[in-house]
Amino acid sequence: MPHDHSHTHDHAHDDDHGHDHNDGHGHDHGGHDHDDHDHAAHASQTRLAIAGGLTAAFMLAEVAGGIISGSLALLADAAHMLTDAGSLLLAWFGFHLATRPADAKRSFGFARFRILAAFANGLTLILLAGWIIVEAAQRFFSPAPIESGMMLGVAIVGLLVNIVAFFVLHGGDAGHDDVNLEGALWHVAGDLLGSVVAIIAAGVIMWTGWTPIDPLLSIFVALLVGWGGYRVIKRSGHILLEGAPTGFDPDALRADLETEISGVADVHHIHVWTLTGSDRLVTLHARLEVDADAQTVRRAMRTRLTDHHAMTHVTLEIDESGPQGEDCCDCISDAPTEAPHSH
Repeated sequence: MPHDHSHTHDHAHDDDHGHDHNDGHGHDHGGHDHDDHDHAAHASQTRLAIAGGLTAAFMLAEVAGGIISGSLALLADAAHMLTDAGSLLLAWFGFHLATRPADAKRSFGFARFRILAAFANGLTLILLAGWIIVEAAQRFFSPAPIESGMMLGVAIVGLLVNIVAFFVLHGGDAGHDDVNLEGALWHVAGDLLGSVVAIIAAGVIMWTGWTPIDPLLSIFVALLVGWGGYRVIKRSGHILLEGAPTGFDPDALRADLETEISGVADVHHIHVWTLTGSDRLVTLHARLEVDADAQTVRRAMRTRLTDHHAMTHVTLEIDESGPQGEDCCDCISDAPTEAPHSH
């Protein structure tokens, strides 16, 4: 069956090979401004660097305070902050590596490394939660004396540092939908909660002398941290498994193209996925009506996909004859081979 392949990247006119170009005005992936994407990524990197520096600096003070006071809550939070410093560094490196251009071996570049970093951060959150629970169980059955005054002082300073780090990461418009930044935020949120718990535990011990409050509240924090890790793993794992973007409905996309684009008989073999969670890539086949012009229909479909469905990377294959799906069992081989710009 003859096919008219159009590996389109949202440019203004077609050349003889079915690729579109825009006369030197740059790429327009679905109407998204790459300068905005680059600015957001750079802003996220800066925020991660500041938060990581604050976390690493205070972690050393918290270790000393936890050892001197004997507080598991402080030591658990210090361990959490140690892993967080590494996780924030990993997240920062994910943004940095994603800016590297594509090459012959990596046609989509390194953009997905951010998702790998997020997945790794989610795993460390789960492991950290398990460690805190084990330590808390041991401390509950074998209580140790705690210097509540020092514990309270260190915890208050830690809370202030964590509040600053959290708002540094969460502030502004940079990357709120980015799963890599979400993983970093969960780490810092866990630190903040750990400081709050340490303050509460210190206050209870000062007023009542009941030391089991320390491991009990530590378990509470561990459960929240583990939940955050699960969320990050679930979201990043879905992206790594080439899952469809959130809210995507293939039947709705098919019906829209068949209804809105004149000359389209049917649409099939739809594959939609995302590299980073903030982009949308699509490959699909379309069979045309008898008198339809393939070039005109392809351009109309591309415009509809980018403007109405927010697709950032489009590959179309036009089946000029034959019923739906005939001799066309798989269009994976027609997935885009040119890397989209970093987002």
